[in-house]
Amino acid sequence: MEPFVHLHNHTAYSLLDGASKIDELMKRAKELNMPAMAITDHGVMYGAVDFYKACKKNDIKPIIGCEVYVAPRTRFDRQAGLDDSAYHLILLVKNEIGYRNLSRLESLASLEGFYYKPRVDREILSKYHEGLIALSGCMAGEVAQKILQDDLDGAREAALWYKETFGAENYYFEVQNHGIHEQMQINYHLNLLSQELDIPLVATNDNHYVYAEDAKTQDVMMCIQMGKTLDDVNRMRFDSNNFYLKSYDEMQQALGDYPEALTNTLKIAQQCNFDFVFGENHMPIFAVPEGYTLDSYFEELCRKEIQTRYQPVTEEVTKRLDYELSIIKQMGYSGYFLIVWDFIRFAREKGIYVGPGRGSAAGSIVSYALHITDIDPLKYDLLFERFLNPERVSMPDIDIDFCYERRGEVIDYVIEKYGQDHVCQIITFGTMAARGAIRDVGRVLNIPIATVNKVSKAIPNELGMTIEKALHASQELRGYCEADSQIAELIATAQKLEGLPRHAGTHAAGVVISKEPLDYYLPLQKSAECGVITQFAKENVEEIGLLKMDFLGLRTLTVINKAVDMILENHGVTIDFNQMSMDDKATYQLLCDGDSIGVFQLESNGLRAIMRELAPNDLEDIIAMVALYRPGPLKSGMVDDLIERKHGRKEIEYLHPSLEPILKPTYGVILYQEQVMLIARDLAGFSLGQADMLRRAMGKKKPEIIAAMKQDFMDGAEKNQVDRNVAAKVFELIEYFAGYGFNKSHSAAYAIVAYQTAYLKAHYPVEFMAALLTSIMDSADRISFYIAECKRMGIAVLTPDVNESQENFTVSNGRIRFGLAAMKNVGKGAMQSIIQVRNEEGPFTSLQDFCARVDLSQVNKRMLENLIKGGAFDSLEGSKRQMLEILDQCLEQGNEIRRSKASAQISLFDFAEETGLTSRYAPIPLPDVPEFSKQELLAMEKQILGLYVSGHPLDDYKKVLGEKTSVTLAELTEEDDQKRIILGGMIDNFKINTTKRGDTMATCQFEDLTGSVDVLVFPKTFVRYREMIQKDAIVLIKGRYMAQDDNPKVSADEILPLPSDAQWAEQKTKGSAPMAPEPQLEQYNHSPYGRQSAQPVPEIAPKVASLQEVADKQTKKLYLRLSGKQAAPQIQRQLKLILRKHQGAMPVYFYFSDEKRMVLAEYQYWVNSDIDLIMALSQLLGAENISVKEAKQEE
Repeated sequence: MEPFVHLHNHTAYSLLDGASKIDELMKRAKELNMPAMAITDHGVMYGAVDFYKACKKNDIKPIIGCEVYVAPRTRFDRQAGLDDSAYHLILLVKNEIGYRNLSRLESLASLEGFYYKPRVDREILSKYHEGLIALSGCMAGEVAQKILQDDLDGAREAALWYKETFGAENYYFEVQNHGIHEQMQINYHLNLLSQELDIPLVATNDNHYVYAEDAKTQDVMMCIQMGKTLDDVNRMRFDSNNFYLKSYDEMQQALGDYPEALTNTLKIAQQCNFDFVFGENHMPIFAVPEGYTLDSYFEELCRKEIQTRYQPVTEEVTKRLDYELSIIKQMGYSGYFLIVWDFIRFAREKGIYVGPGRGSAAGSIVSYALHITDIDPLKYDLLFERFLNPERVSMPDIDIDFCYERRGEVIDYVIEKYGQDHVCQIITFGTMAARGAIRDVGRVLNIPIATVNKVSKAIPNELGMTIEKALHASQELRGYCEADSQIAELIATAQKLEGLPRHAGTHAAGVVISKEPLDYYLPLQKSAECGVITQFAKENVEEIGLLKMDFLGLRTLTVINKAVDMILENHGVTIDFNQMSMDDKATYQLLCDGDSIGVFQLESNGLRAIMRELAPNDLEDIIAMVALYRPGPLKSGMVDDLIERKHGRKEIEYLHPSLEPILKPTYGVILYQEQVMLIARDLAGFSLGQADMLRRAMGKKKPEIIAAMKQDFMDGAEKNQVDRNVAAKVFELIEYFAGYGFNKSHSAAYAIVAYQTAYLKAHYPVEFMAALLTSIMDSADRISFYIAECKRMGIAVLTPDVNESQENFTVSNGRIRFGLAAMKNVGKGAMQSIIQVRNEEGPFTSLQDFCARVDLSQVNKRMLENLIKGGAFDSLEGSKRQMLEILDQCLEQGNEIRRSKASAQISLFDFAEETGLTSRYAPIPLPDVPEFSKQELLAMEKQILGLYVSGHPLDDYKKVLGEKTSVTLAELTEEDDQKRIILGGMIDNFKINTTKRGDTMATCQFEDLTGSVDVLVFPKTFVRYREMIQKDAIVLIKGRYMAQDDNPKVSADEILPLPSDAQWAEQKTKGSAPMAPEPQLEQYNHSPYGRQSAQPVPEIAPKVASLQEVADKQTKKLYLRLSGKQAAPQIQRQLKLILRKHQGAMPVYFYFSDEKRMVLAEYQYWVNSDIDLIMALSQLLGAENISVKEAKQEE
């Protein structure tokens, strides 16, 4: 071992600053024979547990620490100019007390001291210093800063304070040498102060990356953090390339003038002896009634509640309950179940919807008895051992779905019950994925966006894809790398950053509950989303023994909740799914028809198609589909196999009679993990605990464990009189299917939610769709999609109305009324004021009456304009234009009434209180002005509601869209990435851009009847179709779909005019124009508008009217005369080839002289005017039949 230890190391958890991956850091430290290593990330302890485990794995002593920020005054001071820059200080943990103190310091730094950075101060350092060793820090340390400011007295004072606070044996001056001039000055004075104040020196290197050559990678990372490029000379950067993990020889060369500083690193390492303890249980204490223990109260509660689930309680039920109770009590988890039972009880009592279950917990009859889950595990063959295996002790994991709007109430209850300092949510880290890393690095290297997108798209869009995998899988990516050194550098740099944490956030569901205050176990920090969160990720939280639960907000439960409430209000019917059977014929017919848009888990195009083929008739079929609709089973042919067997088109065979009861619900196909376990039990005599271990080994493909268990399986099967050849085939079968097997408990739980939503859609479609629309009010695209579904179902969706609308979408006389909350720029206060006045005083009679009665401090002029434009006053007298004309008068009058009321003068003039008007205010007459045009009205609606409700500019194009497009925007998924598609719709807006090469391109906001997307029109395409890129232009776009994370785009190849339904019908009646192109679009095939079609999509016939408008703007036009033989089909084919070869923006007209008829050619046959074109046409048609005419410009 080398006589040196690195005590100042920043890992990747110094977010976008440290570039050291923990595993690589440990590998290098082992190569350098380092006896110990410290972790000292900036102001956080995110990586402490992972670092500890990696050290242990490599036989290196771990030292837990942190580089804390020290406020220049107190942690509460936040004055600009005085408190902006905090000092740095290294704190290292000596023992358990030191760890607890560092955890508290870090928590207080974030919760109380955060100002740009989490900051401690001298007060809390004095309070929580025990068990810690302090190093004076880098050049940003307090003593170093004082030295650089020539304030040696200040440096001396600070050093003495730290020495006195931490103790003479626990405070060291940190000397560093990265080749930076200022460090030489600091080291000189630190050496003098060391001798004067008897404070020892210690050598460190402030490591931010592992190898010297990683300096550029770290520089790129810093640029990502600051939004800079490497070309920016003014950006912040490190002053040298020496911030890497150096060998002892390199450290001796750098700091050999201070030999004791090197050896002191060993001395410090010897004093640091803290170990995390894994596997302990720090579960909070659940208070039980007097006279009970946890176990006795738990058992009594279960035996009481089981009677609410089973009538009668059979011997089978009692036997299963006794077994589970014995295991749970034996494992010490009675308190765990009581904690879960308690907060679910609270939720149900408060009317907060709780999901029927999630994950393997649904396999427990105890969970079912306590109403933690709503799935009968006996009825559906769900296994307790899949949830809690007595042969593999681990903490149970019960995840709960709640109504997403009220999930916070349940968390608040838990906080109130166990204490605010005992409960918080859990941190999560966003990491740089392959494509994201490419884009980040591309921006920093200033590589053109087109090149970056090209490289990014060459990475397969698959789960778990890495750059290394992509280089093996994508020949295109390898080709880019080999052909372009800039791209090679991009990929190499991105590969080094890939997988590193990029930012911290709040876990969507994780909540931790502890026995002692949380900062006793781990550091905490502030979160922008929810207050306080842990600094350890959920896996680390569980490893150190804390109780972690997932409180998930499931939007679908909110939909069910709201729909059930509306059904009760509108129909007087109470829906209680717990009292219903799951055999409703109308529900299954809806699924058989593929009518499951909006149905939980079953609304994708693929699943709807499978449902039509499967024709489900019981819940087992839905459970199977929830489990099967994943890439693995879909590719394996299991889905087709199951469908064929269900309908008797393929014989169901069982290798052994004992398999039939296990596999009968899935028609002989091994589909669930539980089936694997049951086969192992019934054929080979495994306990279910052993069977679960076999299932896990197969799922994780652990060959050595599988081989050993196969022998046990074969031996057990032989004891059960099963032929060895049959047993071998069965084992081979379950080993194959185990890779695809799904947790049936989870599938069953989600199948129940799917059934419930399907039932609501089948029987109460209006209420269900209203609730569904409310649940996605923040997404205009999704609202548009579901409104289209409403229209397909024959359900009218009405614009907002000040006399009918509530905050949410509601049902009005069998129709859906738009919610006020879905309107843009109408605040919550305004909505509440409108609804309150309307409820208390009656409906509004006019805009004037509205302004006289509502609180105009809540409803301002802009909101009123939006309400008018969005249609909320359409039911009152007056058009939109008229109301906008008198709005100022109404507001002036309303404000005067408000002022009068405030001064108690209004009572002197009241005569018509019911209208809100007074004798001083005569009705304001509506001006005689024409209403806005239809197009203007629709544009207003789109502006305010985010979509078209009363109509759509594309309504006159629906039939053509159905025939000419290959897909709708709503139907596109990640699986369609890089597919060629044909879209029909409207250019909502566009922006012209210039590329770095000076070429012109456009980005269009494009929408169809189901959603919107950005369409990129790159330079070559832009040149050909620039005349088609107009606001509100209705066009057909052929191109390639790019499913880029959360921001998909389409790259356009062609942009063509689209005829309306009437124009298309007229053209069909007249017959196709001679130059109509032949269908050549097989490459664009997709499932068009919900149809399952494999037919080629035909080309568009010419749209004379729209093309004429474009042609009229062109000054040059080419006229070709065709008569007799020139009009023959073979001549036309040659002519088309010539024209397409010279494609451009000059319109082409064909004059058929025999018929005396002129036809404008389709856009793709327009040309550039050049001599080669004229010569080619002359040879084909004769020069006398060609004419280029130029229109005179108007002066």
